[in-house]
Amino acid sequence: MTVPPREDWPKPTRQTEGGALLTDVVLATFRLNARLMEAAQDLAARGGITAAWWQVLGGVLDQPRSVADAGRIMGVSRQAVQRIADLLVERGLAEYRPNPAHRRAKLLACTEAGYWAIRQIALVQHPWTSELAKAVEFEDLRTTLATMQTLITKLEEA
Repeated sequence: MTVPPREDWPKPTRQTEGGALLTDVVLATFRLNARLMEAAQDLAARGGITAAWWQVLGGVLDQPRSVADAGRIMGVSRQAVQRIADLLVERGLAEYRPNPAHRRAKLLACTEAGYWAIRQIALVQHPWTSELAKAVEFEDLRTTLATMQTLITKLEEA
């Protein structure tokens, strides 16, 4: 890559106050995500799985879904889910079932072993989140969730 001299670099537009605040929110979200992923890895280990496996199983706990649908729910690519889904099936934590709506795209479903792993995680995750939630006012958490959902929707529309 060829980098021009700094004096030839384009000048960005002036950032609005809202844009600057949102930039700070994004950077804080990156940092929060890193801490949450560390905690998720520790919590998932209680169920004998990884945080990524926990995430994929979470996408099919309530009902079997295609790998693509599970990926959409989780906000990750079908390929990323497929790789983990194959490992979960190989380890007996999930299974593939026929999909009446699509001949080739099988449904991923949680097995009893998968539900057991999730239950083991819940035994430590529920007290952990309850304790952590004490640090923030309930209405602030509700507002944070609504704001995050709005941003997700806006970004997914783009």
